[in-house]
Amino acid sequence: MTLPRLRIAYLCDHSPLDRNMYSGGNARIHDALQEHVGDVTILSQGWSAAEPLRRLIMAAPDRVTMRLRWRAHLALRRVIASGIERELRANPADMLFGAYAFHTLAGLRVPPGMITAFTSDATPTVYRLSEIGQAYRRVFPLGRLLDDWVERQERAAFRSVDLLLWPSRWLWHETQTRYDLDPDRCHLVPWGANIPMPPPPAPRAVSPGAPIELLVIGRDWFAKGGPVAFDTMQQLRAAGLDARLTVIGCVPPEFHRSAQVTVHPQLNKSVPEELATFEAALARAHFLVQPSVESYGFAFCEASAHGLPSLCLEVGGVPVWDGQNGHALPLGSDAAAFARLIRSYIDDPARYVALCRSARDLYEARLNWDAWGRRVAELVAERRRAV
Repeated sequence: MTLPRLRIAYLCDHSPLDRNMYSGGNARIHDALQEHVGDVTILSQGWSAAEPLRRLIMAAPDRVTMRLRWRAHLALRRVIASGIERELRANPADMLFGAYAFHTLAGLRVPPGMITAFTSDATPTVYRLSEIGQAYRRVFPLGRLLDDWVERQERAAFRSVDLLLWPSRWLWHETQTRYDLDPDRCHLVPWGANIPMPPPPAPRAVSPGAPIELLVIGRDWFAKGGPVAFDTMQQLRAAGLDARLTVIGCVPPEFHRSAQVTVHPQLNKSVPEELATFEAALARAHFLVQPSVESYGFAFCEASAHGLPSLCLEVGGVPVWDGQNGHALPLGSDAAAFARLIRSYIDDPARYVALCRSARDLYEARLNWDAWGRRVAELVAERRRAV
């Protein structure tokens, strides 16, 4: 059944036309809505009468801007919301869709008959209280004084939304519990890979006598678990295997580099030549070894797109399902645990081939933006019929 195309007002604190913001997720969400749900109009990111303050905050160092901007937005929510409300009245829409920035919904009064939807890979309170938040030192100590107030704003904003589209089971569960949300409004809809859909990958194989290629993708070597990946390579080499490591997106410190480590400091996937280098690295690798502590992780989706198994930690909402597109090891697992798992696949090549195949199958079924867009279109249609 063909669903009618809707008029969509897109709300975020950064424009989705910036394809690098939010690791590219904001742009992909916008594009998937445009492709599968309706015609998207991007609402202003300005703060109405408080715009001079926004510009002042945006001129501050990034570490200040990241923590002050959204809290200031909450404090001025009605002033800022009044400008958005004027836009919605001037340009009527069937749906308001919010991405990432829950604070843009705070204090907002949508016109009658307009449904609302929201997606993000984390919320401030769930993130702060999780193993992810606890893994990082708090940079803004005064934030503790605002925690209860922030949570009240989150609860009010999320309870006002018709469709809450969470990309991970972790966030789907934690938000319902933390904010006492209506389960009928909460849906698990995984996000996709931030690359064009690649063709089916060539068959991969592992064997004791062949090189074993490991891969790490991310801008922060330590946050992405790079040291454990390096030590995993070293453990495999100590066991007599020709293990190698490729790093994309950052430069490891000198003590985590060797002749067996290849580094691509930054690859812009919107540049064809750099995308080709990125895709070649994924095609050549045997495992994405990324024991990071994060709320989602597009790199895992991109690995699955290439039929590349991912090895990670069982934390947050990482899109890795045991035995389907890789393995999520218990939090705290060391390089020895990752090396043992890799060796178990080298000792059983047929099992490795099956894992590669199921990783690609999972990508085609769930971890791509077309699947996300189609599912969102179905949920929106159901909600519109209900109201």
